[in-house]
Amino acid sequence: MGDGGSDTGEDPMLDSLICVAGSSIKRSGFIASHSSDERERRVIFVNAGGEELRRQGHSEIEVETDRFFQGGDVLRTDEEVADGGDLPSIYQSARCGNFCYEFRDLPPGDYSVDLHFAEIVYTNGPRGMRVFNVFIQDEKAVSELDVYSIVGANRALQVMNIPVSAGKDGVVSVNFQGVVGSPTVSGICIKQGAPELQLVSSGRDGKSLLCDNCFAPVKLTAAENKAARMSFTAKYEREIRELKAQCQMKQDECYEAWMSLTAANQELEKVRAELDVKFFQNFTLGQAMEKETEKMAKISSKYEHDRRLWVAAIDELERKMKAIKSEHSQLSFEAHQCANSIPGLNQMVTAVQSLVGQYDDLKMKFNEEQERRKKLYNQLLESKGNIRVFCRCRPLNMEEASSRPQTVVEFTDAKDGDLGVLMNGSNKKIYKFDRVYTPKDDQCDVFEDASPVATSVLDGYNVCIFAYGQTGTGKTFTMEGTEQNRGVNYRTLELLFKIAEDRKKTISYDISVSVLEVYNEQVRDLLASSPPAKRLEIKQVSEGVNHVPGVVDMKVENVDEVWNILQTGSNARAVGSNNVNGHSSRSHCMICTVVRAKNLVTGECTRSKLWLVDLAGSERLAKTDVQGERLKEAQSINKSLSALGDVISALATKSSHIPYRNSKLTHLLQDSLGGDSKTLMFVQISPSEHDLGETVSSLNFATRVRGVELGPAKKQSDTTEIQKLKLMLCQLKCKDDTIRKLEENVQVLEGKTKSKEQFSKSQQDKIIDLENQVELKAELCGHLEKRLSHVYEKMQRKEEACYSFQQKVISFIILATFQRS
Repeated sequence: MGDGGSDTGEDPMLDSLICVAGSSIKRSGFIASHSSDERERRVIFVNAGGEELRRQGHSEIEVETDRFFQGGDVLRTDEEVADGGDLPSIYQSARCGNFCYEFRDLPPGDYSVDLHFAEIVYTNGPRGMRVFNVFIQDEKAVSELDVYSIVGANRALQVMNIPVSAGKDGVVSVNFQGVVGSPTVSGICIKQGAPELQLVSSGRDGKSLLCDNCFAPVKLTAAENKAARMSFTAKYEREIRELKAQCQMKQDECYEAWMSLTAANQELEKVRAELDVKFFQNFTLGQAMEKETEKMAKISSKYEHDRRLWVAAIDELERKMKAIKSEHSQLSFEAHQCANSIPGLNQMVTAVQSLVGQYDDLKMKFNEEQERRKKLYNQLLESKGNIRVFCRCRPLNMEEASSRPQTVVEFTDAKDGDLGVLMNGSNKKIYKFDRVYTPKDDQCDVFEDASPVATSVLDGYNVCIFAYGQTGTGKTFTMEGTEQNRGVNYRTLELLFKIAEDRKKTISYDISVSVLEVYNEQVRDLLASSPPAKRLEIKQVSEGVNHVPGVVDMKVENVDEVWNILQTGSNARAVGSNNVNGHSSRSHCMICTVVRAKNLVTGECTRSKLWLVDLAGSERLAKTDVQGERLKEAQSINKSLSALGDVISALATKSSHIPYRNSKLTHLLQDSLGGDSKTLMFVQISPSEHDLGETVSSLNFATRVRGVELGPAKKQSDTTEIQKLKLMLCQLKCKDDTIRKLEENVQVLEGKTKSKEQFSKSQQDKIIDLENQVELKAELCGHLEKRLSHVYEKMQRKEEACYSFQQKVISFIILATFQRS
């Protein structure tokens, strides 16, 4: 190896990184020589990663652009490079990565190569990461050179006078092969002529040996220098390999210790992660327990407040009752006094007592009616799912009354749901229904009985209410009514809004309405301003749930909007005339009300549907005596009503297949005629003997409908004040049970928390043990590192001794050679 340190003032240990004798490392940038010989020796000077440079002065410098490379990437910086010499800008660019340079068309002969390096801004990382090998003509010239560790960042470094020869092909190659990190180079300079071997024993010029006889300076040829280098290089390379083997062994020991420390650290991180998870779980459980405690306190406070209110209300009612009784006693006393003091008052008292008797009779009848309605209400609620059937008979019209026809309907037991029909003048047949209305019953009576079923849509049930019967029996009147005497449709929606308003603090409702009709087996939208582009079809969105895409679904927020929508739909409905009725509905009018509800306390959401259906007349074709378009309408109506009958029959026999799709009507009502839905049917009849056949047919169909079981229905709560109080007390008991369960859950959570704390404590003890083990392994690694440092220092000293001995051997060989010559 070269003794470059003696000439340049550099550290001799740095030159040990160069694998070619005679080369050296210099901690500064390129300095142009004043000698013309030096300028003439420069053959090629390349600015790696940069452009062409030219500098005029006492020594002209020409640096070519980067054009001899293969592969690699370019790095550049604008930072100033310290000790950059005469060309500091050459160190502001570099080529990095896996790359090589090939210089062609050089005359055969000996050359020397200078490599220029700089650790430009933040290609650097931690010390020791910029390590590479440089192969010149397939022979390693530089090994494991760390620019950053030698000169630091943004400083220049040169590797000078690396000998190389160009053969007949005239090619000189410089190959950078990455070992750890990414190799970089800022400049490459090729000079003509081999570098002269620096000698230990020299004459005046420092570059020649002295003859033993005449002490004259003797010049050595390049071949002699090369033979001398090769003779001692092989010997000491073996010793260097042995030292490297020892160093590798120590490195392996250090690596094993490091891997053991890494495994311990990984185990520690794993335990720490588990501990963090346990801490988070404990924290979550604590938060949940605090929330449950706060919630329980709020519930207790709320229901304690409600209980106090109810107790105060009951006390107030008792006080008022006592006051009323006291006032009643006082009034009775005063009345007796007045009776004794006024002559002829006995007759007035008798009249008053008669009125009181009449009042008692009316009150008794009222109570009986209330009991009947309550009984009917309970039957509706406790029913096993049968379709409810209400029968309503219209009064005789003016034309029928003038001709004095015989009435074939009897209402003797109408309050018990029995209807008598006179068959063939003398025989009477009894039909049983859930409710029978006489011609004297008004719209309020009808809706009061139907409202429990209709309003259950707010509780999440699908509900269907439809009117069935021949033309002219009052179906449209029952369902729609008039502006002065409105029917089930308007009253139902009005009640829905009232109940929704009462429940708005606990339940949020969104109500939307659409109006359809089934006319000649086609679905029509009665709210659409213009006919749709495509025919409306029924689509199934889920099992048993149908929808008509494209239909107008209008959101309503008050009863005025409801009335406008119902009037719009009624006006657009298809009507016509026949022998039975001069203004007959020729389609099935269907009002679909969709209720979306969200319980603000529990978060439960429901979407239920209410169908209000006014069916077309069910009379026979022979009675209507229609032709043409009216005949087609009548045939479509009878077909759909027949399909409705088939569905009812299939439901009654609990058939595995229900033919809903046989008609548009039954297809639309599929989700409200089966399953958990609630269905109510109004069968409308005529009392006239002229309509006996149609009346019997309608009653027979209604009897079949009443026998259909749809499945269990949920029992509804009573709405009277007493039942409300009982319900509130039951709710208070339920809340007490809930509080008790919450307390039990809190106790369970506390027990789990204690067990988690014990587990966490044991995990912490394990972590402390692992940390102690890690500390012991860290101390062991420290000892190993110290031993490795001692071995490395010893190896360096041996390398220095080898280098010194090598210089001596070279001098000895050269002296011996001259002596033999």
